Amino acid sequence: MSSQHVVSREPRRRDEEWSMTETVTFASELMAIDTSNRGDPEAPATERPAAEYVAEKLTEVGYDVTYVETGLRRGNVIARLAGRDPRALLIHGHLDVVPADASEWSVHPFAGEVKDGFVWGRGAVDMKGMVAMTLATARRLKRDGVVPPRDLIFAFLSDEEAGGWLGARKLVDERRELFDGATEAISEVGGFSVPLGGERAYLVQVAEKSSVLLELLARGAPGHGAMLHDDNPIARLAAAVDRLDRHRFPLTLTDPVRQFLAGAAAALADEGDDPEALVARLGSLSRLIGASLRDTANVTEFKAGYRSNVVPSVATATVDCRVLPGREDAFRRETESVLGPGIETEWRSLPGVSTSFDGALPAAMAAAITAEDPGARLLPYLLPAGTDAKSFARLGVRNFGFAPLRLPEDLGFASLFHGVDERVPVDALEFGTRVLDRLLTTDTTGAAG
Repeated sequence: MSSQHVVSREPRRRDEEWSMTETVTFASELMAIDTSNRGDPEAPATERPAAEYVAEKLTEVGYDVTYVETGLRRGNVIARLAGRDPRALLIHGHLDVVPADASEWSVHPFAGEVKDGFVWGRGAVDMKGMVAMTLATARRLKRDGVVPPRDLIFAFLSDEEAGGWLGARKLVDERRELFDGATEAISEVGGFSVPLGGERAYLVQVAEKSSVLLELLARGAPGHGAMLHDDNPIARLAAAVDRLDRHRFPLTLTDPVRQFLAGAAAALADEGDDPEALVARLGSLSRLIGASLRDTANVTEFKAGYRSNVVPSVATATVDCRVLPGREDAFRRETESVLGPGIETEWRSLPGVSTSFDGALPAAMAAAITAEDPGARLLPYLLPAGTDAKSFARLGVRNFGFAPLRLPEDLGFASLFHGVDERVPVDALEFGTRVLDRLLTTDTTGAAG
């Protein structure tokens, strides 16, 4: 399959009442449940009420639901719809969200308010909107007695916003049988539309960077702040962090990035050979795609000192590193060289994932999208962030980001992730539910196994 797909056909009409009511209702009600994940594995989590909500909606239409708590109040729900082929497609979404400060929002982030054609709330795009679409589709299939072409595993998970260690990763390690037969998976951060050269393109995530948490520590001689000091750990660590912040890692084009750039160049009639110049023409998309051209390392925490007149003995910092597939060893050597001597490092990583953009499943994605949006173009891309795909890759599953949404050109979709006034258009949720329903009832087993 080429790096783009165009299928021309008239939109298929079907009874849309279930999508227009259930999806929007589910999205609103899920956003009204505060499932903020503050990253503290020892603190009580908040996913249980949302997991119980999902379990109730699935049980209501006849699913046998498996509810698993992988930590205190960390609820996870898994349900399977048997199909004609046991090679299963996994559809997974996370129930937790990042925290939100209500004082910064024009609506309350946990009200799930529907106004001005949008559903507003934390999780609208990351990712309770997709959870709602999945839940509505799963219910429709069960309620109507549909036997899909392949087994469908619906998983609603906890702790993704903290790396999934107490959610998808724990389930994969300890309850692997829940995902028996899964060969492919779809989830977040793909399938959304972007304007490109006068037409609409839908990006499908086929790869994502490694997520690397780097802890830095500098030691020195403590003492009175009024004395001379030539071994101040704060100064040494600050200098190292500054060097890392100014460092630019090398331009590295992975296969998914090359495929995306080729498609973007064709749409924009760009005949140049400068990837960064092409990315600069992508408008609001440039930050997302630009971060896929090279490794990144951003300092997110800096801690030192306990009194204004005391030089402490230690200073620490945390660096959020995102590393392109295949660059892990080179990235580590380069980073430690930039930091310089006297800086202790501790690395914790989740490896990146990547698959090819070919086979029956991507073809079915294209057909489902273009049935609703004729003439649309699909392009693969590499996500510079991370998802629960990293955990499911441990099962040998091919992972795709495909949460379909047809969006207004001026929405600035990428900036809504973890942003203020997160929201999703009502008609985009309805569109996505129709697309997802088409996809899950299409035979995609040709790509499996």
